[in-house]
Amino acid sequence: MRSPRSRIILKRVGIGFAVFLMALTLFAVYEYKKLQGNIDTVEFDPDPRPAAVAPKAINILVMGSDTRDGANGKGIGGDTPGLSDTTMILHLSANRKFAYGVSLPRDAMVMRPSCRRKDGNGKDPGGLTMFNTAYAVGGPAYTVKTVERLTGIRMDHFVVVDFVGFKAMVNAIHGVKICVPTEVNDTVGNINLPAGTYTVTGQQALDYVRVRHDIGAPTGDIGRMKRQQSFIAAMIKKVISAGTLTNPIRTLNFLEAATESLTTDPEFANLKQLASLGNSLKNIGLDNVQFITVPFQEYAPDPNRVEWSSDATALWSLIKRDKNIGARFNDGAVSPGSGTTPSANASSTPSGNASGTPSGNASNTPSSKPTKSQAEKDAEAEAAGLCT
Repeated sequence: MRSPRSRIILKRVGIGFAVFLMALTLFAVYEYKKLQGNIDTVEFDPDPRPAAVAPKAINILVMGSDTRDGANGKGIGGDTPGLSDTTMILHLSANRKFAYGVSLPRDAMVMRPSCRRKDGNGKDPGGLTMFNTAYAVGGPAYTVKTVERLTGIRMDHFVVVDFVGFKAMVNAIHGVKICVPTEVNDTVGNINLPAGTYTVTGQQALDYVRVRHDIGAPTGDIGRMKRQQSFIAAMIKKVISAGTLTNPIRTLNFLEAATESLTTDPEFANLKQLASLGNSLKNIGLDNVQFITVPFQEYAPDPNRVEWSSDATALWSLIKRDKNIGARFNDGAVSPGSGTTPSANASSTPSGNASGTPSGNASNTPSSKPTKSQAEKDAEAEAAGLCT
C-alpha cells in the first residue's frame, strides 16, 4: 500500500506528464500550421485540361525556378527573367509498384500554346520557342498547361522549388556526395568546384546541379540534366534510407527547409499530401524508381537546340496508360537504388547516345543492347581517368 507521500509524488508526476503531453501536442499543432503556412500556392490555368490518367496514378510536374530575386540571387552568376531551370514529370503508378521521372530539356524547341502573361500584361500568343520560356512568360501554371498540351497527360499536381529551398533541403540531410573528375572554373555561371569525390552542401550543391560549362563531357543542358537526375536520386535515397523519416528532428528540419521555398497547387499545399508522396516512394522501393530524359534529337535549324523525337509520343502513351517504361526507355536511367555517386560524367542518355549529345536516329524498336553493370561502368571510367 502506497504512503500518502508516494501518492502525492505519483500525482505530481502524472500532472507533469499530462502538461508535457499537452505542450507537445500544442507544439505539434503549431509546427504543422507553421509548415503548412510556409507553402505558397498558385491555381491551375482555367483553360480545358486533359482527362485524368488511370485512377490512383499520380502525375506531378516538378519545376526548379532559377529566379535571382531576393536571397535566391546571392552568389549566383548570370541574369534571367525567372526561367524553369529544371522540369520533370514524376509518375507514380496506381498500384505503387513503380515510379519514374522524365526530365524535359529546357532548351528544347516546342510549340507553346497561348497564355495569360504572369505580369498581367495581356496574353502571349505562344508559338515555336524554347520550352523554358513558358515559365518566364506565364509562371508555373502556364508551364503545366504547356506540358499538358504537348503530352496529352493531365498533371494532378505541381511543385516549384527555388534556389534557397534546394540548398536548405540539401543542408537538412547533411549533404550529398558527388564526383567531379577535373577542377571546374565556370566564369559564365560563376561556379568553381575542386576535383575529387566529396560531400557538398549549400551553395556548392547548387553550383554542382547548375554547372553547364568546363565540367567535361557531356556539357550543356543535357549533361546538366543527367547530373541533376543523379543528384536527386542520391537525395531521395538519403532521405528514405538514412533514417531521416524516422528521426523527428531531421524530419522537422527537412520539412522546414522544403516548405519554406515551395510553390504548389492549392490541393498539394498540404503536409499530409506531401508526406503521402514520400511514403509512396518509400513503399515502391528505391530500385523501382527511375529517372530518364524524354527522347530527343538535334533541332535541324539550330544545332545548339534540341527537339523531342518521335519516340516521345510512345513514352507519353505509356504514362497515360500507367505502364512501366520498360527496356525501350530505361537505357541510361538513373535510380536511387543504384548506390552510385552523382558524377560530372554521365555515361549515357536515354536516347542511347553515349556522348550526351542529341541523337538524330532515335530507334522505333525496343533496345536490345545489354545493360552494363555498375562495375563495368566504374572500370571504364577508371580507365579513362575519371572518378565515379
